[in-house]
Amino acid sequence: MEILNSLLFMLNEMSPYILLGFLIAGVMHAFVPQQTFARHLSGTGFKAVVKSALIGIPLPLCSCGVLPTAIAMRRNGASRAASTAFLVATPQTGIDSIAATWSLLGPAFALIRPIAALVTAILGGVAVGKTEKEDAAGVPAAEKEAEAPDGRSWKEKCLDALRYGYIDLVGSIGGWLVTGLIVAALITVYVPADFFSVLGSRPIFSMIAVLIIAVPMYVCATGSIPIAMSLMLKGLSPGTALVLLMAGPAANFASFTLISREMGRKSTILYLASIIIGAIAFGLAIDYLLPAEWFSLANMQAVAAHRHGVDWFPTLCSVFLVVLLVVAFLKGHTHAAATSSPKAREYTIKGMNCSHCRAAVMKSIEAVEGVTQVSVDLATGKAFVEGGQKDEDVIAAVRKAGFDVEE
Repeated sequence: MEILNSLLFMLNEMSPYILLGFLIAGVMHAFVPQQTFARHLSGTGFKAVVKSALIGIPLPLCSCGVLPTAIAMRRNGASRAASTAFLVATPQTGIDSIAATWSLLGPAFALIRPIAALVTAILGGVAVGKTEKEDAAGVPAAEKEAEAPDGRSWKEKCLDALRYGYIDLVGSIGGWLVTGLIVAALITVYVPADFFSVLGSRPIFSMIAVLIIAVPMYVCATGSIPIAMSLMLKGLSPGTALVLLMAGPAANFASFTLISREMGRKSTILYLASIIIGAIAFGLAIDYLLPAEWFSLANMQAVAAHRHGVDWFPTLCSVFLVVLLVVAFLKGHTHAAATSSPKAREYTIKGMNCSHCRAAVMKSIEAVEGVTQVSVDLATGKAFVEGGQKDEDVIAAVRKAGFDVEE
């Protein structure tokens, strides 16, 4: 019962902000064309890097979902430096996770997360820019895709915003959000209050330990918030919690191969180094330079002690969010059951972790000559393709989308 109470408390605290973040993310998706981003990100200079980081911070893309977006931007004219800045900044935070951070960890964390993402992205992008061999124009203009006019009406864009925010995006990060809440509830209930007291007194060691766990781990920016809060309540320092919030969403081993192939090994090393160095630097700054009361969870603990009361608006938001999560789960389960066909050829895609990845792969394969039908099962990583297509064309299309095919 205590686990359920802890889970419901965190859900009620986060749900209004998460729903607001989903709505804003949907509006950004529906009303701002992707080509608009890429058009401003050619060149290797400081200006392109800063613009790329600023564009990436509010976008609600995870560390795998950002890959096809960044690769598309790269091929539309973004430089390697600007693409690296986008890859570093985007998964660390987003409109939804900033709002949820404010709800659980307070305004100081909510402000520092995007600032840390911006600084680390700029440093990583500038470092890559200094090693970049191509000229400041990036990809030649002839290779850029023209921005097609959007013929949709205002009503159609609004419906698309709602569909993307409350269906696609929920399906993309919903599983990780639920996992984060459950892990946080288990930590809160079962981990002794003084378990991390030794590490908590030596922040640098705790940060290194968290990095070892967080860098290969896959967790979204929003799903990491309740875990960070629970670890703080058990004795870890606020700076160590920020390391988890930065490194967990920004990097995972599944993305390294793809980034290395598209951006080069040197750029990939600098990308990872900027995340690690930036996370430790900001973590130490929080623990040693900033006022401790900014990051105190005393108020939250007081609220948690009185969580048996009913606050109707957060409760309704939580119910609505749970309904969206259930619908997303059922939709994904139904799709997985109907993917295969006796006539379809099967391809195993490596690197897909969310609905953004699945959508990018499907769109790329559908453009292959001879393809009549495509379905992709995210759970198994398999694509089922019908038609008279050539295998090498399908493999090339998957790689163009930023993923790979197991041969």
